[in-house]
Amino acid sequence: MNGAHVHLIVTHLPVLGVAFGTFLLGFGLLRKNRVIQQVALVALVLAGLAAGVAYLTGEGAEEAIEGTVGPGQWLLDRHEDAALVGLVATGMAGALALAVLASGLKGRPLAKGLTVFTLVVGLSASGTLAWVANLGGQLGHPEIRTDQPAPEAQKHQVGESP
Repeated sequence: MNGAHVHLIVTHLPVLGVAFGTFLLGFGLLRKNRVIQQVALVALVLAGLAAGVAYLTGEGAEEAIEGTVGPGQWLLDRHEDAALVGLVATGMAGALALAVLASGLKGRPLAKGLTVFTLVVGLSASGTLAWVANLGGQLGHPEIRTDQPAPEAQKHQVGESP
């Protein structure tokens, strides 16, 4: 098992965790069910932690595939930049979720405004992670690439000299 393998395993956790936690939080808010909201908030905290692990394993994954992506190097750079945005968004969702959980300690009600804000940030983080995952997926699956490389990268297509 190499760095790329570990990264591929770990990266699914924040993507699915944020989507699940956000959906569950919205459901819990609609149902006005504190237990569902708390489970959702815990899922968001764990997804935030998983995002940190996914980001940290990215360097090992990059080293493992360096030199193998050919003209797709621009995608690797975009994925890396997007991953930082995803880390920040998911970290914010996780930190907000932790703050909401702390607001409800000792039987106090969960801070409703903060809970709704956490839902909004969770939705944003989920969309951001979908973008990051799509860019990462394009590295290993050229058949799903929808855009073309930057003009400079196109000059270095197979069969052309730099």
